[in-house]
Amino acid sequence: MCGRFNLTAPGDEIAEAFGLDDVPDLAPRYNIAPSQDIAVVRLDPEDQQRRLTLLKWSLVPQGSLEGERGFINARAETAWEKPSFREAFVRRRCLIPATGFYEWERPGTAQPDPAGRARPRRQPWHFGLVGGRVFAFAGLWEPPAAGAAAATCTILTTEPNDLTRPVHDRMPVILDPATYARWLDPSVGAYTALAPLLRAFPASAMRAFPVSTAVNDPRCDLPVCVQPA
Repeated sequence: MCGRFNLTAPGDEIAEAFGLDDVPDLAPRYNIAPSQDIAVVRLDPEDQQRRLTLLKWSLVPQGSLEGERGFINARAETAWEKPSFREAFVRRRCLIPATGFYEWERPGTAQPDPAGRARPRRQPWHFGLVGGRVFAFAGLWEPPAAGAAAATCTILTTEPNDLTRPVHDRMPVILDPATYARWLDPSVGAYTALAPLLRAFPASAMRAFPVSTAVNDPRCDLPVCVQPA
């Protein structure tokens, strides 16, 4: 799963990366947690232009009971057929900007650090792209459910690549920038047309390092969260 990520890129970099007309005014976020508001890029239904907006990270399907918990992740392999995500997969896809994400080592998988010392169980790791550039998770969004004030969203996950596999058995879908337009295009709704976009991102284009356990606390939104341990 993907349960925590960060977005620290400046607004002008985000605008250029996602083809936005306006430069967003976003403060750096070092430890974004579920149920918080996150930046999302989607097509405006009126003019089909890309807009950046804030949505709640935890998708609550239409028809859900008031107060029902949402989904922070959806499996890319099955979201297209699941009732909770099927309509969003066809009609409401989005890009979720990020500069990195966190995963925690599963029990029994912890590796020693470079000095040979054992790391704590559940050591957090930070994953991102080589060079630290901004990228996009594949996301789905949903209008406000009954009794809710905000639209919600979720991040699609897929099988891990060779870099993430030693730490976790899933990873978020990171989209190639060349596929952003297709992912957002509402005229493309068939799973067969979109499935090639939903594969594990090449491990050779990513980097990873262990970080401080400060990131374990979702209230800690400080630079220490992204500093190598």
